[in-house]
Amino acid sequence: MLNITKRRPLMHQEGHTGGSTEENCSHDCSSCGADCSSRTEEGIKKLEINKHSSVKKVVAIMSGKGGVGKSMVTALSAIAANREGLQVGILDADVTGPSIPKIFGVHNKALGSDFGILPEVTENNIKIMSINLLTENETDPVVWRGPVIGGVVEQFWTDVFWGDLDVLFIDMPPGTGDVPLTVFQSIPIDGIIVVTSPQDLVSMIVTKAVNMAKLMNIPILGMVENMSYLSCPDCGKKIEVFGHSMAEKVAVANDIKLLEKLPLDPSLAEKVDQGQIEQYDGKQMDAILDVLKDLGVDE
Repeated sequence: MLNITKRRPLMHQEGHTGGSTEENCSHDCSSCGADCSSRTEEGIKKLEINKHSSVKKVVAIMSGKGGVGKSMVTALSAIAANREGLQVGILDADVTGPSIPKIFGVHNKALGSDFGILPEVTENNIKIMSINLLTENETDPVVWRGPVIGGVVEQFWTDVFWGDLDVLFIDMPPGTGDVPLTVFQSIPIDGIIVVTSPQDLVSMIVTKAVNMAKLMNIPILGMVENMSYLSCPDCGKKIEVFGHSMAEKVAVANDIKLLEKLPLDPSLAEKVDQGQIEQYDGKQMDAILDVLKDLGVDE
């Protein structure tokens, strides 16, 4: 089963985020984003997926801050792909704040097998792996340091028997810290989708996430603005609860495609609270289908 005591060395001294750090460098780049001569092809090697598994494409869903609905966008993207007949999985990399099992109403514990850790399967056959499927209680806090959390996420890739998937979505933790760095350097990501919300602060947050992706040479597939508006149930008027949308402006400023502007939907929130998101009949995140087509998933 999962070896949660696995630790990866911290390569550079704390506080070094760029430029030359060779003086304090161990020449192992697995958890460092610094741009120095130690960053060679030999220094950064992608991990091999579980030998009994095959994943065609990997898409990470990330945000520069928490609370913008990143897990919701991940879930809706997976559902949209699943409805098209694709074999889909979700790797919940938000180890300290996992929510994917709750969203899908999955509460069983993951089991081991000769092929690896077995992911749980949702009602409509979406495979998921999350730390909440391994802890004794869903409410048990994960009080681990970054390197240990990063090691767990790596094992979700190497030790889980995913089988044959057309696409694996990775629900990233918020921010641009150790775990996103681990994911970008250890797992062969085909692209990221950045999730935002309609506030002035968003421009700075999106730019941070975009710049990190560019630094790691990860393609940016597009941006999603969540909680963009609320449709009045009586007249249908769009009410911008959190202020005027910045989506188009931010997308243009960062030279990325705006995929969706998702509304606040009480019926969706109700399904999520009930763990029945797959029964939601909305078409949010259908734009992911064009993204996957561009990646060649349907070929």
